[in-house]
Amino acid sequence: MRTLSDEQLAFVTDRHLATLTTTRADGSPHVVPVAFTWDAARGRARITTKATSVKARNIERAAAAGEPARVALCQVEGWRWLTLEGSATVEHDPADIAEAVEAYAGRYRTLEFDPARVVIHVDVDRVMGSVR
Repeated sequence: MRTLSDEQLAFVTDRHLATLTTTRADGSPHVVPVAFTWDAARGRARITTKATSVKARNIERAAAAGEPARVALCQVEGWRWLTLEGSATVEHDPADIAEAVEAYAGRYRTLEFDPARVVIHVDVDRVMGSVR
């Protein structure tokens, strides 16, 4: 489990967007803007999305092949930046999704119910950036 410094924790709880990089089947990067929340108790980032999104499908394809889905989540504001790297999974459990939606509402806004919603968990094992 990865612990963030106080400065890093403040940075990932301020209202910012980030990019999530996953890997396509051909090995090329798929980079998309995302909103995310930080789960300090578990050392993981959470991203809500639809099960049909390319990012979710890329992660689930790797899992189906028995490979870890390595991802990078990068947040930038001016000269300040932080990249969180780790293994990602897609969670379909309604309780996990509800927890992620509640955290999202605290950082961004309330989301409408979507039966296709899933949550991507990024178990962070590497942190890089200008924010120490």
